[in-house]
Amino acid sequence: QLQASGGGFVEAGGSLRLSCAASGNIFRIIRMGWYRQAPGMQREPVAIFSEGGRIEYPDSVKGRFTISKTDAKDTIFLQGNGLKPEDTAVYYCNAAVFTSNDLGEPGEYLTIWGQGTLVTVSS
Repeated sequence: QLQASGGGFVEAGGSLRLSCAASGNIFRIIRMGWYRQAPGMQREPVAIFSEGGRIEYPDSVKGRFTISKTDAKDTIFLQGNGLKPEDTAVYYCNAAVFTSNDLGEPGEYLTIWGQGTLVTVSS
């Protein structure tokens, strides 16, 4: 499972840091990152650690958001600076993982989502 935290209320131009911890029967994390969904909008990627460690940001957050992870690679963070009202959304942590089977080998491939954390940026 994924446990996200760190959302809240911030004024425009301010900063916020989100965290997401993966736990449970995980053999290997293939991809892990952040998505967001604003009211009435589709869910969109914000910052992703792709397979192989490549980082992907959409143009809307480049230079303002930074994704990082712990050495154990089971916890990721999203640092947002220079926040804008259009950054207001529910932020979701997402991961693509292989579970561990009874022999300790790669089992099922799953895509899992955290519960979402609301970020509100006032103008």
